[in-house]
Amino acid sequence: MKRQLFVNLPADDLERSKAFFTSLGFTFNAQFTNEKGACMIVEDNIYVMLLTKEFFSIFTAKPISNAMNSTEVINCLSCNSRDEVDDLVRKAVAAGGTVPRPPVDYGNMYGHGFEDLDGHLWEVMYMEASQ
Repeated sequence: MKRQLFVNLPADDLERSKAFFTSLGFTFNAQFTNEKGACMIVEDNIYVMLLTKEFFSIFTAKPISNAMNSTEVINCLSCNSRDEVDDLVRKAVAAGGTVPRPPVDYGNMYGHGFEDLDGHLWEVMYMEASQ
């Protein structure tokens, strides 16, 4: 069996978060989605579990970080082109996300990013394999 990755993120409003990521082109696995959490499909074997804060809290004894005030993780998604990077950031902003910094261009690597509705950071990166 191939290893799978499940990134778990707390969400203030699960339905609002699902709508946000749906507008970016992501889909959800209905089998693992209910009123407490939603399984967002990123790629084969890579998922993001958007969980209500109440449900998220049963998995940790630590307080839940407020991602609007501090950074707990930076999620990075690869893209197939610079245009795809910019397009995904545009969609995120149109859906209510924010842009924390301008894009960066390192020649063979181009990146930009956004914050989702709960303040989680998402880097979006294109890397030219030929370089």
